[in-house]
Amino acid sequence: MLRLLGILFTVLLAIAAAITVWPQFFHLEQTYPFAQLVSVRGLVLGGFLILAVLALLLMFARPLRGFAASVLIVSLLAAGAVGVVGATRGFGASALPEKTESSVRVLTWNTAGEAVSAEQIAQQVLEQGADIVALPETTEAVGEQIALMLREQGHPMWVHHVQFRPDVPNGPQSWQTTVLVAPDLGEYSVIESSKDGTSNTGSVPSAVLMPIDGSGPTIVAVHAVAPRMEEMEQWRSDLQWIADQCPAGDFILAGDFNATVDHMAPLGVEGGDIGYCRDVASRTGSGLAGTWPSSLPPLAGAPIDHVMASPNWAPSGSLVLDDAGGSDHRALVVQLEPAG
Repeated sequence: MLRLLGILFTVLLAIAAAITVWPQFFHLEQTYPFAQLVSVRGLVLGGFLILAVLALLLMFARPLRGFAASVLIVSLLAAGAVGVVGATRGFGASALPEKTESSVRVLTWNTAGEAVSAEQIAQQVLEQGADIVALPETTEAVGEQIALMLREQGHPMWVHHVQFRPDVPNGPQSWQTTVLVAPDLGEYSVIESSKDGTSNTGSVPSAVLMPIDGSGPTIVAVHAVAPRMEEMEQWRSDLQWIADQCPAGDFILAGDFNATVDHMAPLGVEGGDIGYCRDVASRTGSGLAGTWPSSLPPLAGAPIDHVMASPNWAPSGSLVLDDAGGSDHRALVVQLEPAG
């Protein structure tokens, strides 16, 4: 009887491990709670290694040796699979390559409202030489302060902004998203459907910026709702909307996706991770470096902030910044080059 229970437990453990490691195979990557588990691969790896150590200790008890050996094998195989995924996507780069005349640098940072000051944001924009800055949960007033500071430092940027329910006094800052764009990229404007919410993410706003003269990439500052149990349907809807913002063409998406590339598995087109767009961090050595929460080490966190680019852009570098400046998100900065 005990042997049968041991076999049953091992089989169930193997199934659970397979789903946790690669839920895409079972089409469960957007299903609670597997969506939450796969977002923290570093913690999952640590969990499997702890289970392997416990199984190794159990092997000293002769009656449990066979059962413990089975659990050890399953745990090590699962940990190895997670490690392979991490090595493929990268555990975090240490620096960006030198910026060239044709390079475009994109910075995204969910600032958690007033948790990060305008001075801190402006400093990072200057240090990183960012040309596009996506700031979910940042007010227009803070964006204008940042722009003034940058102009004084010889780094002018245009400010664009979207706000849900502007008629509500002192509404939550998560209802706002601010975008800064360097004049060298041309003049941009936020499309009307982003402003009035007729085409947007559902609970927190994204912003779609189009070049006024028709040349240059369409820029989308992304903010999707978090995949809490009661928000799963809205979260899936937000991800589909984001995927729809990257058809064939010239696009750069940046922001708080509240999703990892695992969650985007059913949404990619022709090699893209979401729509036609490709995740920069996972192609430049930072794909497993967590941007949230900042209270945990990067390898224990979830890489849910992204910069995505259409195939006419070649990713050349990415960096998750250590100093979160008081936010629960770390900033991500990437470098893109015109492809071909």
